[in-house]
Amino acid sequence: MQLGFTGPDAQQTKTICLSSFCGTCNLAGETGNCILELYASELRLRGDTLIVQPHVQGGDMLCWNGEVFEGLGIGSTENDGVKLFEHLRSARTSHSIQTLLGNIEGPYAFVFYQAASNKLYIARDPLGRRSLLVHKPTFINPFFLLTSVTAGDNPAYEFEELSTDGIFTLDLAALRKSNDFVTDFKNSFVVIPRTNKENLPFAEISKVNTTLPLADSPKIQAFDPVSLPIPFSEAVEQLIFHLGTSVMLRVRDIPQAPSEKGKARVAVLFSGGIDSTMLAFLANRYVPLDEPIDLLNVAFENPRKIQVQVDGNIGALPKRERKRLLQALDTNGKSTGNEELSSHMVPDRVTGLQEVEELRRLCPGRVWNFVEVDVPYKESQAARLAVETAMYPSRTVMDLSLAMALYFASRGIGRVRDSPMLEYRPYTSPAKVLLNGLGSDELLGGYSRHRTAFKARGWQGVIDELQLELDRIPIRNLGRDDRVISSHGKETRHPFLSLSVVSFLAGLPVHLKMDPRLEIGIGDKMLLRLAARKVELIEASARRKRAMQFGSHSARMEGGKAERKGGLLIGSMFKT
Repeated sequence: MQLGFTGPDAQQTKTICLSSFCGTCNLAGETGNCILELYASELRLRGDTLIVQPHVQGGDMLCWNGEVFEGLGIGSTENDGVKLFEHLRSARTSHSIQTLLGNIEGPYAFVFYQAASNKLYIARDPLGRRSLLVHKPTFINPFFLLTSVTAGDNPAYEFEELSTDGIFTLDLAALRKSNDFVTDFKNSFVVIPRTNKENLPFAEISKVNTTLPLADSPKIQAFDPVSLPIPFSEAVEQLIFHLGTSVMLRVRDIPQAPSEKGKARVAVLFSGGIDSTMLAFLANRYVPLDEPIDLLNVAFENPRKIQVQVDGNIGALPKRERKRLLQALDTNGKSTGNEELSSHMVPDRVTGLQEVEELRRLCPGRVWNFVEVDVPYKESQAARLAVETAMYPSRTVMDLSLAMALYFASRGIGRVRDSPMLEYRPYTSPAKVLLNGLGSDELLGGYSRHRTAFKARGWQGVIDELQLELDRIPIRNLGRDDRVISSHGKETRHPFLSLSVVSFLAGLPVHLKMDPRLEIGIGDKMLLRLAARKVELIEASARRKRAMQFGSHSARMEGGKAERKGGLLIGSMFKT
């Protein structure tokens, strides 16, 4: 058995010999299936001292890949893994471990070996915000492997993402009596529910409020936070409070070496859209003013898009996008010598440049490093194998285009300039914490399918679709994103996906969050748009939804028909 997590700051392996499995175990020689090996590599983001994992005491061991933001009362100089280990060692029963985990909020994946019971406890947080892959023993490859990273598509492993349905236990004492490890593993690897008879605030994802609006519920006439009806104005204030608290918990107390003083500790995956802009604005409240905040904006050189500059509107691009791409050409259609500008002036670059100016106006004391991460086509293709390996077992065309964007954005290598009048200078973001706006569309009705549901079945259709969104979050992209971003020694944090924020937004009546009767750019994510206006992010409040892979041009590089099928497996993309 092997269990592992990775980070760049410290590494350690601990091994336990479970010799009664075979009776003749020799650590220096043939070990068979008698070894429990835990490996951890630490990314230091909590506490004032470097902690080397696995945590070990009295025979108990913990591999912890996560953050506790609520629930244990962790001080600014304390390490959450150390404190959690203390509580786990005191939790002698499955019931007490349920209670402990149900009272903490934050992204996590962990493996805890309890020596007294000879059991492993294994879990991810209810939303699955941290990667944890499992290979269960087979007759061909009869070993058990848990890891937060992956070796890619390797025939020696059959990886799948560990389910978030509950807390898994592996009874090693029962396995000791086994002569058939593969068969008896299935009986010893069981799941226990997250909930028990106690009221546990973070044991599961909240359900969507099913209250239907009145048939004649009025539309908001003036999109102005000052003149809103009381239920809407209260919801706006509460959203700013809950989201602000979530951001505060995710950006404070990040340790920093003396040599890094004055450099950015926090970055935002920044498209200039309403989600990332709101997070950047709120981070400004809680990050010390003498520190920059990095805004990571990625743009891909996409041959299919560039072809428009030569052959006209190939690919049937929208008129506004075609006009923007052609701005680098003179009236005769010849290059103006600004090909670099045109190839990387993607939609997210345009909105990002606009939005950083709004942030600078509203937060004038802050240094905002707008990091232009330009990815030449050859470089993106050279990195493809590394990206495919990091994202595995996710394997679709859409997975690849999204993972590409996250891979280069989180690497943070680009250029900055302090104003449009100054020259660029090379810049690599030192920030290890990256804020990500994922979750707002699922919670606040930001997808076009929410409008489709309303047209088909009214408000009930929207409620059902929002519940489906919540149910799907743990099985969609978060594990993949964590693997890709952590490959650079960075950690992504999702303020919208704090279970406290999820509980607040899920509990609101649907008509306070969105109104599909209003036009796009107003009715979708209406509550967030009103909150943005409340804090005077006027331009951001009107931005329409745009998927990351299309805003950055990481999707459909070659333009073949197969690439348009986002669900197609990448191994078969060129066979259709």
